Parts: sequence; C-alpha cells; structure tokens
Amino acid sequence: MMTQTLNLVTTQDGEQIAVWQVIDSAKDNSETDDNVAADSSIAKAQNILLTHGTFSDKHTCLKIAEHLASFGHHCYIMEWRGHGHSSVPKDKFNFETVATYDFEATFRYLFDELELDNLHCVTHSGGGVGLTMFLIQNPLYVTKLVSISMFACQAYGAVVNRKNHTKILTAKLFTRLFGYIPAKKLKMGPINESYYTMNQWFDWNLQKNFKSSFIKQSNIEQSKLAENIIDKEANHDDSFDYRQHMPMITTPIYAISAKGDNFISPTSGCELFFNAFDNPTNVFREYSISNGNLDDYTHSRIMISRNAAKEVWPTVVAWIDKHAK
Repeated sequence: MMTQTLNLVTTQDGEQIAVWQVIDSAKDNSETDDNVAADSSIAKAQNILLTHGTFSDKHTCLKIAEHLASFGHHCYIMEWRGHGHSSVPKDKFNFETVATYDFEATFRYLFDELELDNLHCVTHSGGGVGLTMFLIQNPLYVTKLVSISMFACQAYGAVVNRKNHTKILTAKLFTRLFGYIPAKKLKMGPINESYYTMNQWFDWNLQKNFKSSFIKQSNIEQSKLAENIIDKEANHDDSFDYRQHMPMITTPIYAISAKGDNFISPTSGCELFFNAFDNPTNVFREYSISNGNLDDYTHSRIMISRNAAKEVWPTVVAWIDKHAK
C-alpha cells in the first residue's frame, strides 16, 4: 500500500516547508539492509528527493514518486514555500530564496535528522535550477548526493529566437502590470506565481546569464563558498554568477528534455544548461517522435503522462539503479 506522510521542516528564515515521505509499505525493504528485496534488483532501498518547479506542488512529482517507491525506494517530495502544504511566506521570494532556504532546510532534515546515508534527486523545471544553486552554495552536499535526474531544466536558454524573446518580454511586462501570473486561469498549474518570483527567471533568460539576486562576488571570500570559488573572476556588476561554478557539481546528472517544450525549457536551452556542468559522465537525452519515442512531449507531459510513465520513468529508475549506493 502506498502511503504519504507529511513532515514540516523549518527554514533559517522561519518558514515551514512540506516534505512528504512516499513509500510502498508492501515493498519497503528498509529493514533488510543489504538483503535483496523480493522483487527489486536493488540490494538496498535508495532515498530519493523530488521537487517541482513554478506553478506546481507535490502532485507534479507524486506519480513518479509512487513509481519509484514501488521498487522499494523511499521518496521525499519537497514543496516550495507558498506551494502545497508549505507555509505562505511572510516576505516575497524568488527561485534563489527557495534554493537558499527551502533546499537547505530539507537537506538538513534528511541528512542530520533522518541521517540518510544516500540520496538521489529527481527534479522538474525550476526544481533543478534551485537544486543547482543550492549545491553551489553548499558544496559539502555534492559528494553526499549519489545521482541527479533533471526533467526540462534550464535557467538562461529559453530565448532561442526573436519570437521567444518577445514572448518572454511580454510575459514579464504583463506579470509586472498585474503583479502575478494567473496560472489557475491559464491552466498552467495550481499555483499563481508573483512578479517578484518570476522576474528572476525572466531576467536570466532575457539577459542570458545566471546571476544571483543577493550574493555579491566581493563577499565570497568571507562566505562558505570561499574554499571552492575564491579564484573565480568577479562579474562587472559584482553579482555572483552561478553559471561559472556549475562544474563544481560532480554528481552524475541525467538531463531530460522534451521536443514539444518550445517556451519554458526548449531542448537547446536544456542542453545549454546541461553543458555548463562540463562533466563527460553526465547524460543528456531529448524525447521526441523523431528520436523514436512515443511523443513530442511538452513541458508538463515529459514528467506527467502515460507515455512518460512507459518510456521515460524507467530510464530514471535505471539511472538510480546504476548509481545506487
């Protein structure tokens, strides 16, 4: 039987972040340690953290989490602040706020409180962007992560042509005018996102950079990042540029793109983001009919669809299996 258990973890800025544990009690092999589970090729249950992107909540990750749990794995779904069962934040937040506080609280909970000895990450869209920023800010977790699977993830490569530039600029102006994107009315997802949250994504893509909104390069020497990136050159505006430091994430990454995703995370944008990690052991794959797949998937269907369950999810299972600890 599949069970969901809600845990609330407290961030350093006082928000409550929902972390759902999803397990299949009939397949749970946590007590067997190194004994092989009855119907799984994995000798030991792996721990998997999943997280969504903008406009979303746990339901974006729930079906694939249940699929992974059916193999005896223990899954945890983190919901961003202001999303799902997490607290409604007192202050404005953006992608980097989630990376700095929500991911930090979740990782602290998983490694310090639950004392997990392995962890894989599966992310969708902005969830992968947040994970990337978090790991650059907290390099001690890079070696603790066993593998990463990123669905439709990019931060600064959506402008693939003049049409996309116009669409993003228009979306930015519209969102600034109304104060938020009405995702529910537009059937983009269950969560409306504010201009403050989305403006960072707009700017990254329009300016084609991956710069911090509050970390300054000149302050790095005094921060926890110093040991790893002190030798990097500062940007002209002194804003810390995450893109420069993505190669420090050496965890094996499986990056998935969808041919039908023409706006949020086009394949070329996903590949640009993927290439910045500069790790030859990483794997990039576009799913499309021309590549012999069942669908020219869209941004959401690559993660949530029957076809994805048939042909994409098994490759994530295999990636986790390959790197199981």
